[in-house]
Amino acid sequence: MPEHSNPELPPLPYDYDALEPSISEQVATWHHDTHHQGYVNGLESAEETLAENRESGDFGGSPGAIRSVTHNGSGHYLHTLFWDNMSPDGGGEPSGELADRIEEDFGSYEGWKGEFKAAAGAAGGWALLAYDPVADQLRNLVVDKHDQGALWGSHPILALDVWEHSYYYDYGPDRGDFIEGFFEVVDWKNVAHQYEKALQH
Repeated sequence: MPEHSNPELPPLPYDYDALEPSISEQVATWHHDTHHQGYVNGLESAEETLAENRESGDFGGSPGAIRSVTHNGSGHYLHTLFWDNMSPDGGGEPSGELADRIEEDFGSYEGWKGEFKAAAGAAGGWALLAYDPVADQLRNLVVDKHDQGALWGSHPILALDVWEHSYYYDYGPDRGDFIEGFFEVVDWKNVAHQYEKALQH
C-alpha cells in the first residue's frame, strides 16, 4: 500500500489576536483550532478509509469517502489560503502586475471589488478570486460549502470564508461589515504571490 503523508493543520502565520478588530482573537482561535482542524481530521479519515478499501477490495464505502475527500480537502485548502491571504499589516489595494491584471480583467479595482463583495454576500461558503488558465483571466467565484461552484482547473488566489462561524460572533448577522473588515487585513503581497504561482502551473 503506498505511503501518503497525513494532512496537518498549519499554524496561523500571525498571533491569534493580530487581525483585531477585523477578526477577534476568540473567532480566530475557534475558526483555526476547531473548524479548520475538523476539515484536516475529516480529510485524514477519508483517506484512511479509501486506503483500507483498496487493501480489502471492498469498495462499498468508497463513494462516500471520495466525497469526504472533496469536501474536507477543499475546506482544508481554502482555509489555509484564507489565513495566508491576511496580515495585521494588510489593507490598501494591490499594486504591480496583479493590480494591472485586475484592471485588465475587471475594468478597474473598484469594478473587481464590487463584484467580489457581491459574490461574498451571495455565497453559502466562500468568495474566491481565481486565475482561470483556460481563459487566461482572473474570475470571481461564488462557492457554496467548500466545493460547489468551483471552476475546474482554476487556481484560487484570494479566499474569503463567509460561513457563519467566520463572523457571527464578531458581527452578528451583518455579513457586509465582516466583508469590509476583511479588506482591512487583506495581504496583497501574498495574493500577488499566489497569482505568480498560479501563472506557473
